[in-house]
Amino acid sequence: MPIAKVTRTLLTALREAIIDILPIIIVAVFFQIFVLKKPFPDLASLSFGILLIILGLLLFLRGLKLGVFPLGEGLAYQLVKRGSLFFLLLFGFAITFSAVIAEPAVLAIAMKAEMASGGLVDDVGLRITVAFAAGFSVSLGILRSTLGHPIHWYLIPGYILISIVTFFAPKEIIALAYDAGGVTTSTITVPLVTAIGVGLASSIRGRNLLTEGFGLIGFAVMTPILFMMIYGIVVFHSGDVNLIPAYAPAAINGVSLPAATEPITIPATIKDILTGFAMTIRDILPLAGTILFFQLFVLKQSIPNAAQVAKGFLLVLSGLYIFIHGLKLGLFPLGESMAYYLVQADRLYWIYIFSFLIGFSCTIAEPAIIAVALKVEEVSEGGINNWKLRIVIAAGVGLGITLGAHRIITGDPIYIYVIAGYIVVIALTLLSPRYIIPIAYDTGGATTSTVTVPLVTALGIGLASNIPGRDPFMDGFGLIAFASIFPLITVMGYGMLSEYLLKRGGRKNEV
Repeated sequence: MPIAKVTRTLLTALREAIIDILPIIIVAVFFQIFVLKKPFPDLASLSFGILLIILGLLLFLRGLKLGVFPLGEGLAYQLVKRGSLFFLLLFGFAITFSAVIAEPAVLAIAMKAEMASGGLVDDVGLRITVAFAAGFSVSLGILRSTLGHPIHWYLIPGYILISIVTFFAPKEIIALAYDAGGVTTSTITVPLVTAIGVGLASSIRGRNLLTEGFGLIGFAVMTPILFMMIYGIVVFHSGDVNLIPAYAPAAINGVSLPAATEPITIPATIKDILTGFAMTIRDILPLAGTILFFQLFVLKQSIPNAAQVAKGFLLVLSGLYIFIHGLKLGLFPLGESMAYYLVQADRLYWIYIFSFLIGFSCTIAEPAIIAVALKVEEVSEGGINNWKLRIVIAAGVGLGITLGAHRIITGDPIYIYVIAGYIVVIALTLLSPRYIIPIAYDTGGATTSTVTVPLVTALGIGLASNIPGRDPFMDGFGLIAFASIFPLITVMGYGMLSEYLLKRGGRKNEV
């Protein structure tokens, strides 16, 4: 490949990575300088962390495009074309399980959960539970598409069941369980699962691509909530809940801050780097193994562009390793310090404004949301504009995080808000145009991805750590759940409004 072309490709990838993180930086800088009027604590470490995040995202997304996505999507279409339901269900489970295990968003919330629970909630155990649930639900969604059943036949009973199980789950796990549903579908999972759904719908005669091709992500959000509550029942009935410690304060440049994380250090030795890289390989190995198994032993085909695929997986490994360290140095401390300063300012309206803006700005740039919105625009042949859809989704996320912050401030039980949200979602599901329902459920799952999850999780724990009477573990989680529910409401509301305007005005163009 010519050097000029390589340079252009890298610059384009760098621009995309910077765009992903830039909205967060703009909102944070505005509040820190013009609202709080304070310098950033430990600016050098924060800046270095953000640079690592940008570099990690650049390598990670580039690796996905070079190796994982072409091979994974090709596999999905080949299996759909072969018409073997058994292997398609097995592939749906395996690819979702292995993708969720490696998701940066899942890694981020799992690290936080282990720290906040004092080790009672295990990082690996949480990720395996969520990944298994997501794999099961995607297989169920594939079966639904094959049988041609309306999606609400499955999702409405599912959310009713979640509401019932909530009253039996340990109160310590409820907020984290609701969050687990939102983080499963992120940068890796969304494009692969979307490709399976659209490929399946396009291969079955008489299927509508909008109503049948979308919805698998919605399934992948629902089941992990149930599985995490069951996981919580097992963990909290067998462990000593009293071992969960309160966060001790730490100081950064003389400023007292809640220590919601363990001491953060940059790997200083070759041994540290190799150990971290080995753990990253462990995280990505299931995804690579799944794709290679189905390609070589099920389809019995050689790997197309093997050198490019190998390069892609190497970039994914490197990017994920760098990204994780960037989170520890950048977004986690940023979210916690912003929460601390906003609480200390004793002006609640600024907390609400910051919550809305950070939710909106993160979502607009989320790679997973961009992927879904572009696919919707493509399948609808321009009937649903991707930018309008992204703005509607982002508004829902902003509203959700704002209400979630209010819940932490007041100390209200999370299930009151979430179950009320489910009631509204179920009502809208029964009233909305059929074409918008699977899209709404998919976008609700894709909102909480690589960029949003680390900062929003840190913000919630930071608020709970600084408001008297709040517990960081029980109250600090839950914002991701709010960020997943409200886009369902705004997108279905957008569909209903668009349908009304089209009928009233007689317009037939995009909505």
